Amino acid sequence: MNKASSSDANGQENERESRFSSMQQPELEALAVSAILEHRRLIAADEAVYEEWTRASGDPSVSGAVLKSLQDEYVARQNKSEAQQEVLSEIIDALGYIPEVAPDGEE
Repeated sequence: MNKASSSDANGQENERESRFSSMQQPELEALAVSAILEHRRLIAADEAVYEEWTRASGDPSVSGAVLKSLQDEYVARQNKSEAQQEVLSEIIDALGYIPEVAPDGEE
């Protein structure tokens, strides 16, 4: 492992931690709940695009350009979800626990 890369990564991690660690617990918990709900929405949207892409892949009447577009959309969504999941993880690390969040559609 490159020592400079390691210290750069630790510096970035400490920067992120300090951003969230300065927040009060109720505010941090509300942020975590919001991030969890956003994560659920992103996953649902990703699944819809993936299902459309796989359905279109089996349809010989769908052009290669459309398939490429669906694939690109899916990959872009996966990248966005990954970035959001990293932020969610940092928030939960700062909070110290995973707050309870009702399943979608329930109060």
